[in-house]
Amino acid sequence: MSVPMNWAYCTNGFRDHPLDQTLEVLADLGYAGAAVTLDHGHLMPGASPAEAGRIAALAGRLGLALAVETGGRYTLDPRRKHFPTLLHDEAEARVDFLRRAMRVAADLGAPVVHLWSGIRPPGVSEDQAWDRLVRHCERLLSEADEVGVTLGFEPEPGMLVADLAGYERLRDLLGGHPRFGLTLDIGHCRCLEPYDVPECVERALPHLVHVQIEDMRRGVHEHLEFGEGEIDFPPVLAALDGFGGLVAVELARHSHAAPEVARRSIEFLRRAHDLAGAGRSRR
Repeated sequence: MSVPMNWAYCTNGFRDHPLDQTLEVLADLGYAGAAVTLDHGHLMPGASPAEAGRIAALAGRLGLALAVETGGRYTLDPRRKHFPTLLHDEAEARVDFLRRAMRVAADLGAPVVHLWSGIRPPGVSEDQAWDRLVRHCERLLSEADEVGVTLGFEPEPGMLVADLAGYERLRDLLGGHPRFGLTLDIGHCRCLEPYDVPECVERALPHLVHVQIEDMRRGVHEHLEFGEGEIDFPPVLAALDGFGGLVAVELARHSHAAPEVARRSIEFLRRAHDLAGAGRSRR
């Protein structure tokens, strides 16, 4: 393959490690980057420029590129998972969170900030939900322009924007804004998209700014270690050839064995990448 993959790991899979130790472990394992989930115990959007600068300097010394992810479960409310989202009456708290996340990303030198729509709340119509999402994304894109980062919007199973078609609809409603990129989760493609996973990657590539990767089964939204699901990874990685952003393993429920899971993951991905390259060379 012509371009080596920039393997990364989502820090939500290292909840039992301080962020500094997480980055050191990932660098020792040979990862090229980290997708930093802004959450309790690691780094929050309220982090000072000095603290974000310290993490950026550590990542630089370790040779790690960074992206910022915002999928912490109870970051804003200790009792309600992912509450509030951009679709709730209380969405202003989420907007403020994402604005602060963009500023932290700028301080970290991270070019991409990941986000998603949320599940449509009870009592909110489909039209209302889309109207709220577009309006808030327009505001966030103004902030992204100001601080110089790109939004990587992730379709998420069960949410208002669940698939690639939903992302494309939203992008069109936002006028194809150049800072409204796509975060593609490879497992989600197997879970619910009507296309083969390599086809999903090819469809996503024009707008792709960030990738999350793990194994998954059809119809079941459960992030699995590689080899435990149904995805054939060499064709997927062949389809990703040329993508220059981070390809970040997302195994948020595996913190109990994070260093070993991270080691197994990068070893699996390297083997799959080699097989993808061998397949291409035989064509």
